[in-house]
Amino acid sequence: MAYPEQLIAPMRQDLTRFGLEEARTPADLDRVLTPGSGAVLVVINSVCGCAAGKARPGVGMALQHTPKPDKSITVFAGGDDAAVAHLRDLLKGYPPSSPSIAIFQDGKPVHMIHRSDIERRDALQIAKLLTDAFDHFCTKTPA
Repeated sequence: MAYPEQLIAPMRQDLTRFGLEEARTPADLDRVLTPGSGAVLVVINSVCGCAAGKARPGVGMALQHTPKPDKSITVFAGGDDAAVAHLRDLLKGYPPSSPSIAIFQDGKPVHMIHRSDIERRDALQIAKLLTDAFDHFCTKTPA
């Protein structure tokens, strides 16, 4: 059952203000996560406190880094149920986790930060995890 949109709208905006685009449907994900799509950051957002105080601010800080992903998108667990289920199918081999952060390269998952990685770190440490991953997986600098 999805959370009421008026409850989660501000939490969605916590990421869209950093330039992440929302992927609310499986079709939205399929349009972005394709062969040749380059590096794509995918954030599974959620209502929990570690998303609010750690994951979302960490993502915002990391996106100030160069290099960074070619594209950054987000789905909301408890809001975009079909999109989250589809994303979890694409993340076979990784246990479900929200919040969580994945990097896809040309439509395939190559890096994952689980909730357990987020809970034990602060926003600066999460940003560092992400910028290290960007340095490894994001080979070109966006314009």
